[in-house]
Amino acid sequence: MSKASFIASLLQQGQFIEKYKEAGNSMLPIIKSNQPVSLVPVTADTILEVKDIVFCKVKGNYYTHLISATRVRNNQTEYQISNNHGFVNGWVKKRNIFGKVVKIWW
Repeated sequence: MSKASFIASLLQQGQFIEKYKEAGNSMLPIIKSNQPVSLVPVTADTILEVKDIVFCKVKGNYYTHLISATRVRNNQTEYQISNNHGFVNGWVKKRNIFGKVVKIWW
């Protein structure tokens, strides 16, 4: 089990993640490589909006990225996941969004 899939499983169990770190520069300047973030679990009651930063799985890969758009298909809301430089990773349903960033540690 990868670190990211382990974090996803903890969030699915309702656990708060205080300081999750992810390498990469795709979220600069909002989040630097390995800068800790706090994640709250996403539940059925969680409201997700464009510009929220979420921890999710898109096409088999885990990302801490932005919700860049929403749409409704077959009566289900889908969320477009993108980095902070405009690259679109793809569309996911809420079940593939595990956590929402509530704090960026400095």
